[in-house]
Amino acid sequence: MTAVAGSPPRPHTTPYPDVLGAAGNTPLIRINRVTEGIRTPVYGKAEFMNPGGSVKDRIGAAIIEAAEARGELRPGGIVVEGTSGNTGVGLAIAAAIKGYRCIFTIPDKMSVEKVRLLEAFGAEVIITPSEVEPDDPENYVMRAKQIAHDTPNAVLANQFYNAANPEAHYRTTGPELWEQTDGRITHFVAGAGTGGTISGAGRYLKERDPGIRVIGGDPVGSILRSLAETGTPGEGAPYKVEGIGQDKLPSTLDMSVVDEWRSVDDASAFRLARRLTREEGLFVGGSSGLLAHAALEVAREVDDPAACIVFILCDTGERYLSKLYNDDWMRENGFLD
Repeated sequence: MTAVAGSPPRPHTTPYPDVLGAAGNTPLIRINRVTEGIRTPVYGKAEFMNPGGSVKDRIGAAIIEAAEARGELRPGGIVVEGTSGNTGVGLAIAAAIKGYRCIFTIPDKMSVEKVRLLEAFGAEVIITPSEVEPDDPENYVMRAKQIAHDTPNAVLANQFYNAANPEAHYRTTGPELWEQTDGRITHFVAGAGTGGTISGAGRYLKERDPGIRVIGGDPVGSILRSLAETGTPGEGAPYKVEGIGQDKLPSTLDMSVVDEWRSVDDASAFRLARRLTREEGLFVGGSSGLLAHAALEVAREVDDPAACIVFILCDTGERYLSKLYNDDWMRENGFLD
């Protein structure tokens, strides 16, 4: 694909005042080998190439700057958040530049790499149990709310209910996808942890072309597909994929933007993530494998060389060396034959 007329110059050609300017403008990459036998072109949006290694770099600075603009975050302040890891990194990078402290709560199912990475940025990390109800005081989101309430000069980033989250993707991710595909994108596949990416980018794309299909990739065990299709959340269940799926509906997820949901099990997500690394050279995490699986399903069904399917490559595989890239862990969990 060629650049559209009047598009901005290639990114990173001039210096930035700090690392925050390097977030966004990630490349769009054709998927070639794992799509063998599929006529429909499939592309991955390489969000793992952001400075902090994930799509969440786009919202870290946006959330902090919105809190500053509201007067809630002042010099010497503390940023508190419940995170699966990646949003914490995005916030920690912005906090490092702006001089704030960070306290993060993170569920115990998340990889040790994520915990150590947050600590490397100087954040205080509190591990919480994964298998508790959404409203349990020990749930990572509820625990973060309590810490923010009890800590002087602290502000809750509140990624699940913060309008700055989807707005960041409406302003950046959506326009980038439109320009990078010359407006030929026909299907957009994304996950929903907070729902910011799929809601913000999806809304922008549909404003440009209402015919674009927005598809949510959902882990088996998440409630989002059931909620969209039946109006009831159904029975949630534990799953191993990190960062996407939900046990409750966040306000940052606009369900009206999503045309359909596709469920993918852990084994399929992890195996395809490993294939993306070994066959495409794209070192990504399990959520990327899940979205790639959903995108390939759509591509087979569409079966049209004129279509253009794009999915999000959410984060770097370096965060999962102890998990999906560890054969022993994969076998212990029944994900390898």
